Amino acid sequence: MTKRPEEIALMAESGKLLASVFGRLDQLDLIGMSTMQVNDLVDRYIVDELNARPASKGQYGFAYALNSSRNSVVCHGVPSATEFLQSGDIVNFDITLEKNGYIADSSKTYLVGDVPPLAKRLVQVTYEAMWMGINVVRPGARLGDVGHAIQRHARRSGYSVVREYCGHGIGREMHEPPQVLHWGKPKTGLVLREGMVFTIEPMLNQGGRAVRTEDDGWTVVTTDGKLSAQFEHTVAVTRNGVQVLTLRHGERPLN
Repeated sequence: MTKRPEEIALMAESGKLLASVFGRLDQLDLIGMSTMQVNDLVDRYIVDELNARPASKGQYGFAYALNSSRNSVVCHGVPSATEFLQSGDIVNFDITLEKNGYIADSSKTYLVGDVPPLAKRLVQVTYEAMWMGINVVRPGARLGDVGHAIQRHARRSGYSVVREYCGHGIGREMHEPPQVLHWGKPKTGLVLREGMVFTIEPMLNQGGRAVRTEDDGWTVVTTDGKLSAQFEHTVAVTRNGVQVLTLRHGERPLN
């Protein structure tokens, strides 16, 4: 379950490359783009510019380089040539990248054009909640501490936490033990040890936490039709705390 220092170094390289993919997306004017256009751009960038592999492509039969989850879509949204991003949308792009046999996983929710204040607030609080979870990671902490920190911040802000999907260990495989829940009780769950690598990826809903999967078998939406947002980083437990392997250029940890 733990990784050797040389393995974490390779994962950090994958994470750095993945961070550059989001740097590329940051440069786009998303208004009017189809989610398939974004997918194709990401696919080409990973393969042609980074000489890496989009790890989601072909995983569990999924055909694309990213998940695109817009507005009331919670996760696993399928890119579409007929879904065009409009001013006022929020959209999460969840991307995985493999280089030298090791995978990094990250996601970011983008504000498209002029986004209403309530939607902006959901996105900001979700980002903060992810960092609340990251900030408690250290040897001797427990996974329940991570989940509790996320859940407490979400509830204080009036949002619900999706429970059907969670973070996960990661390395040579995209999904490895342990499962990292985004809710929980302090001082419960697995004790964290130096060398563990996993994702923290909370999904917060404006309304209730209930979700359902659409007929395509992939797209997960809120049952009440209200907005959902998500952020994700891959992190490693270090001797003294935590290293965010997918930290993006210019991004600073929130305390």
